[in-house]
Amino acid sequence: MRSLSPALASLANVFKIPMSMAPVRPSITRACHETLNRQTQQPGPVTAALQSAPFSTTSALAKRKGGPNVDKRITLIRYFLHHPLTPRPLRFSRNRYLRHWTIHRAWQLFKAQQRRKQELEMMRQYQSMHDACEELRTGAGDGGKLFRVSMNKKGIFTDMFPIEYSRMQTESPPADGWNHDWKKPAKSAKK
Repeated sequence: MRSLSPALASLANVFKIPMSMAPVRPSITRACHETLNRQTQQPGPVTAALQSAPFSTTSALAKRKGGPNVDKRITLIRYFLHHPLTPRPLRFSRNRYLRHWTIHRAWQLFKAQQRRKQELEMMRQYQSMHDACEELRTGAGDGGKLFRVSMNKKGIFTDMFPIEYSRMQTESPPADGWNHDWKKPAKSAKK
């Protein structure tokens, strides 16, 4: 085992930290196995009393169930929350809490302002498209024929549908990525 640097040794001495190089916190897998083994092998006095006392008047039903069903995940969460090496939760002083709240509130206001700007831009674009379509419908001089032809949706979905409809439009790619094994289905012969 190599020794710590003088600076670390003095800090360890000041803060009363043990100077071993081994990890201070137990590994999760080892702690999980220890907790589960301890729970199944030797129940505490309260657990033993609860297990020995009948829960219902129908003893046959209680025997068939095989005892209380304890979720292992909850046991492990409790173990790590109340472990002596788990650091305590942060508690802010008044000034620090006020600082934290002010920064958080400013960030929320900034994001709301950005959302508002984006919404106004989308409304402006929509209104511009609406005005252009209305001008095409009424002001082109052909009685709205050009507008009707441009709005005709006939023949769009004959071969394949547009890629925009295959997945909801998002600002980020999908979690599973692109399916490279996908092949276009073969067209069946018409009879």
